Amino acid sequence: MTAPGLPLRQLLMSLGEPLVVLQTAPAGLDVPVRDVAILDPEDPPAAGAGELVLAIGARGRAALPALRAAGRAGAAAVAVKLDSPGQADALREAAAEAGVALLSVRRETRWEHLDALARALISGPDTPEGPEQGVGDLFSLAQTVAALTHGIVSIEDTSSRVLAYSRSSDSDEVDDLRRLSILGWQGPEPYLSKLREWGVFQHLRSSDGVIEIAEHPEIGIRRRLAIGIRAGAQLLGTIWVQEGAQPLADRSEQALVGAARVAAGQLVRRRRELSADVRLTQTLLTGLLEGSTGPQSLATHLGLAPRRPALVLAYAADAPSEGSDLELTRAEVTGLISVHTAARHRGALLAPIESRVYVLLPELPPELPVATLRGWAQEVVAAAREHLGVRLRAAIGPVVDSLARVPESRAQADRILDAMGRGGVAPEVAALRDVQAEVLVSEVLALLQEHGELRDPRLTELAEYDRRHGTRLAESVLAWLDALGEVRVAADALHIHPNTLRYRVRRAEQLTGMDLAQPQQRLLAMLQLRLPADDA
Repeated sequence: MTAPGLPLRQLLMSLGEPLVVLQTAPAGLDVPVRDVAILDPEDPPAAGAGELVLAIGARGRAALPALRAAGRAGAAAVAVKLDSPGQADALREAAAEAGVALLSVRRETRWEHLDALARALISGPDTPEGPEQGVGDLFSLAQTVAALTHGIVSIEDTSSRVLAYSRSSDSDEVDDLRRLSILGWQGPEPYLSKLREWGVFQHLRSSDGVIEIAEHPEIGIRRRLAIGIRAGAQLLGTIWVQEGAQPLADRSEQALVGAARVAAGQLVRRRRELSADVRLTQTLLTGLLEGSTGPQSLATHLGLAPRRPALVLAYAADAPSEGSDLELTRAEVTGLISVHTAARHRGALLAPIESRVYVLLPELPPELPVATLRGWAQEVVAAAREHLGVRLRAAIGPVVDSLARVPESRAQADRILDAMGRGGVAPEVAALRDVQAEVLVSEVLALLQEHGELRDPRLTELAEYDRRHGTRLAESVLAWLDALGEVRVAADALHIHPNTLRYRVRRAEQLTGMDLAQPQQRLLAMLQLRLPADDA
């Protein structure tokens, strides 16, 4: 079976202007890229369906045969280097005729670097046959850190080779060190020797903390922050954040701590090729949250203490705005939650389930204040609003005394989110005690909605009467009940005269035969009239 591939749009979003520039895409940007092919100038021009063809050695017009062959074969795109800007016109015309996308590659870019990055992205998490946590995830992580810090991000291995980087809309913001590192795959030696001289690499090897490198305009280096990516005592790589046109955000160091922990897991999994292990972890975690798998399997797999306190945080996002990419939004939200949470709790585990994202915090201190958890969740909610334009709601499940009771914490977090989702609940972050009444009323309403036999048919008829005649009797009765019978207060809320409200309440009683002076009748009406109009 042919792999679905990575859409050309996603490949370009990750590689971006530092390496390639899109010249034309006659078949659009949703064309799937399934593989990378290197076309040597000594070989006859050839390509395969869905391939990104790297036309090595064929500069400018010499790439025309490669373009035509790629079009005949149904390739996704051809990447070429140009000797001069004027060569692009002829190549664009040929690419349009062939029906294949044309990418121009910056002259300084090393072909082997472009080949390695493109292959890693194509075989990353967007394709089912690739590793669960690959370089593609590192590109997403770099972009998340860039949003949180307002900086320009590179993730490198221990040999200073660039593994992933964030996109920058303004090339003038990028300093020489970053530009040359990306184009040449590895940081240029003159700059690296300066970093060694200043003790930067020694700090990264020996410390978990963030180091700041001051601006050095005399050698083309802007201010930046760096942190080592570590697994225990072993250094796996580094994350660098260069300051661009605007100052770095106040909490940049905290974001880097979380990002380093997330990146460590990804790099360890890449080194050991444990994609199966990642899937197993997700399966066991999801099973524990849903109550279908006992705690011992996850505890044994990850070396967790099963009898230590734990809790679940749950996040839900409002539907994305029209025109937004739903899957991309979910991925960005998940990445943001993972970075922030990892910065606060080293052992945090994250599981997206349907439309919600759950965070299990195992092995908690015995007396962790709810205010601390609320602060953690509020940071995530605020960051999602500021950096992604997404409104998140967060629910704090109760602390339970063992992993075995984690499903209880998840269930209570879900109850809170359900109530918040019904509207009328002000806080963006809530524990049960914050919204106890709203949760209980929400669950009673859900019961009434599911079981029609529990509803009063007279109230159902009143809602139907309003639909047929265009009246607002049910709404008026509910406003009057919510105001505890204060006619003027309810009338003001509805923007009508008090006498109009009195008439509507009397008319509703006449039509239904209900006596709203009776406490039980009022209580049932206050509940049932809160149901959606189609269910009331």
